[in-house]
Amino acid sequence: MPTEEKVAKVEELTALMTGATAIYLADYTGIDVAAVTNLRSKLRQAEVEYQVVKNRLARRAAREAGISGLDGFLVGPTAMAFTKGDPVAAAKILQDFADAGGKLAIKTGVVDQHVISGEQVKVLAKLPPRDVLLASVARGVQAPLYGMVSVLSGLIRGLVGTVAALEQQRREQSGESAADEGAAAVEA
Repeated sequence: MPTEEKVAKVEELTALMTGATAIYLADYTGIDVAAVTNLRSKLRQAEVEYQVVKNRLARRAAREAGISGLDGFLVGPTAMAFTKGDPVAAAKILQDFADAGGKLAIKTGVVDQHVISGEQVKVLAKLPPRDVLLASVARGVQAPLYGMVSVLSGLIRGLVGTVAALEQQRREQSGESAADEGAAAVEA
């Protein structure tokens, strides 16, 4: 029979899972307290919640949150990182910690309710942050627009130049014909 504490923990995990844009599961075997404290601090700065979870409770919470495919990864020591923000930032912090010899092994991830492998998490961690990606997309959209504006302004400059040349030509022709009429009137 479940205790009130376990029911509350499952409800808490379910809420975290449903509200997260990304969830990462990791094996934390062999990490010392100082390293975990350092990791938690970095994750907290990125607004990522990090918890060591009981696998049985996490399985129940995942079912209640509608996430399938995690049962095979919820074995052994498991820590979960939940982010409501940029999924890349959280993956990058975890992967950087693991790469720096932090004895953290990323098992899997869930991004927008889709389970991804540990290798896919590593690839995700290598992506630039969301802001940089958005700026790249914006530049990609702006470049053709600037080109179009340049072409259109060139066409308009050409049209204005042509109209000015026609006006100049008419003035010259008007001036010549007025001078011709004036000369003809003097001769007569």
